[in-house]
Amino acid sequence: MAKPLILSLDGNEFPVSLLKIDRERLYGAIEIEAFDEKGNEASLKVLAPDGQTLIDKGGTSLSTVSEEGASVSRTELTAVDSEGEEIEAVPSSFSRPNVLSPATNDDYLAQIVKSVYLLQPFEDEKLDFLHDHLAGSQIYKFPFSYRGGTEYDSAFLVGQKTDAFMIVGKQAELQFVKLNQAAVLDSVEEEEISADDLDFDLL
Repeated sequence: MAKPLILSLDGNEFPVSLLKIDRERLYGAIEIEAFDEKGNEASLKVLAPDGQTLIDKGGTSLSTVSEEGASVSRTELTAVDSEGEEIEAVPSSFSRPNVLSPATNDDYLAQIVKSVYLLQPFEDEKLDFLHDHLAGSQIYKFPFSYRGGTEYDSAFLVGQKTDAFMIVGKQAELQFVKLNQAAVLDSVEEEEISADDLDFDLL
């Protein structure tokens, strides 16, 4: 059985299980099947760089290699920042209790949503205490990482008397402007090239 996510609010801990809400669960899904003129089911293949060889599904893979071309295991890799300093890994949120803190509507609305989960009681546990708090239009947040990694996402809890949802995402960097005020883009202007500067021998 999957490990529960433990939430902590006002000293009370709630083990919950997560049910991911995706587009297929909300709207259903359509499967498209393709057949050739003889009625045989068609399959997707990859055309190799030689332009002649067809590679079947599962015949390609990604690999990490060193500068010398030797294969490198993911366990040997270390995440570093822009200055080359090692980034300390964050643990999975399933490995410890997660303390909920109050959040504002502005905090919640300023995030780019990645995933939405329905919180369900783990085994025979009850979530009445959590539902009662969410029913009062209160929003809670905590740092969340599903499997652990280099950084946390933001997780917000919203809901009502009977249901609670966890919305996971990243805080958006929003730039607010006034009426008739243009936003400034953080980009470097590219040098304009005239037709006289083009060398068609290189094309």
